[in-house]
Amino acid sequence: MDKQTPSLPALASHHVDPHAYPNGVAYLDGQYVPVSQAKVSVLDYGFLHSDATYDTVHVWNGRFFRLDLHIERFFGGLERLRMSIPYDRDAVAKILHDCVALSGHRSAYVEMLCTRGASPTFSRDPRDAVNRFMAFSIPFGSVANAEQLERGLHVAISHRIRIPPASVDPAIKNYHWLDLVRGLYDAYDKDAETALLLDFDGNVAEGPGFNVFAVRDGRLTTPATGVLAGITRRTVFDLCAELGIEANAGTVTVTALREADEVFITSTAGGIMPVTRIDGRPVAAGRVGPVTNRLKDLYWQKHEEPAWSSPVSYG
Repeated sequence: MDKQTPSLPALASHHVDPHAYPNGVAYLDGQYVPVSQAKVSVLDYGFLHSDATYDTVHVWNGRFFRLDLHIERFFGGLERLRMSIPYDRDAVAKILHDCVALSGHRSAYVEMLCTRGASPTFSRDPRDAVNRFMAFSIPFGSVANAEQLERGLHVAISHRIRIPPASVDPAIKNYHWLDLVRGLYDAYDKDAETALLLDFDGNVAEGPGFNVFAVRDGRLTTPATGVLAGITRRTVFDLCAELGIEANAGTVTVTALREADEVFITSTAGGIMPVTRIDGRPVAAGRVGPVTNRLKDLYWQKHEEPAWSSPVSYG
C-alpha cells in the first residue's frame, strides 16, 4: 500500500465473544458510559419501527474529518422527521469530542443518533413519543479490510431495488437496511464481498453504507438519484475540482459500471475504496487504477489540513 494511505487492520481469525462490545464510550440521558452500558428500551420506536435518524463521522490520527458537514446533515434529518433534541450544533460537536476523548481512540468511528423514543402510554401517535439523542465512539472500522484495499473489492450487483426516494427520503440518513442486507446475502452467494443495489429504473444506486463511482476516459460519474449524498461522495467532488478532474452525478447503468476503466466506492467507514471485480469479472485490467489511487492519496492527506479537519482535545 502506498505511504499516504493508512493501514487498516486485517480481519482477525481468532474466536470473538458474540456478546462482547467494542471498546468505546457512549452518551445518553446526560451521561457518558461505556458502550456496553448504553441501552435502548425495547419499546423505543427507533427499535420497533426503525424510526430514527443518525450520522457518522470518523476520527483519524486524533482529528475529526469534515465534522461540520456531518452535523449539518444530522440536523437536516431531525428537521425532516420532525424530531427535536435539547442540543444545538455546537453542543452536539462537544458531546462527540468528549466521547472520543474519553474513549482515548486516536482513530474512531463516531455516531450521533436520535430515535423517536417511546410513548409513556405506548401510543401509536408518534407525536406522543419523547425523542432520544445518543452518541458513541468506538474504534475505526472500514467497509474494506487491508487486503481488500490493496487489491480492490469484489462486488456483486444485486437485483434488489433500493427503497425509492418517494417512500423514504435518502437525504435522511436512516436504518432502513433490509434491502441492503438482502443484497449483501445475494453478494455472498456469489462469493463477492459486498453488494450494489439498483434503483427503480434498473440503474445502479448504492451499496450498504456507501456510494459508487465509475471512471471512464478520466471522467467520473456517480448515481444522482435514489442515493444518500454521502459526505465522502461530496469530498470526491471537492477533490476532483482541486485536481481538475471532471466529475458528475448522473445515470450509471449496469453495463456502464461493468465497462468502466475504474470503479471505487466511498464511505465514512473507509474513505475511497477500489473495486476490481464485479460479478466475478475484472474491472478493466483487474487492478486498482491511477485515478482511484490519486484521489485516495489526496483524500487521506486532507485529514491533516485544518480546513478539512479538527483536532480532538484529549486533555
